[in-house]
Amino acid sequence: MHVILLKFGENKASAPEHMEDHKAWIAKGISDGIFQCVGSLDVGGGFILAHGEGDEEIRARVAADPFVEHNVVSAEVLQVDSNHVVPELAYLDSAK
Repeated sequence: MHVILLKFGENKASAPEHMEDHKAWIAKGISDGIFQCVGSLDVGGGFILAHGEGDEEIRARVAADPFVEHNVVSAEVLQVDSNHVVPELAYLDSAK
């Protein structure tokens, strides 16, 4: 599983011109079944919880985000291993 942090970059002001492409990129990740949860950070920017691809594939997917390509955000990709999850999210449990 990966947690992806998208923090505003030096080209933050150009976000509106890339927003539709960024939203399409998110929708593709969700429809592919890779993005499990997408949202905003209280400090600005966003986060994604991703599951179902290896580290290289996730990093390639993130690099293709129009916001990343145009330096609207910088991405930090963290690989995490879950140890305890609620039953509804058991498929995310790395310990199984």
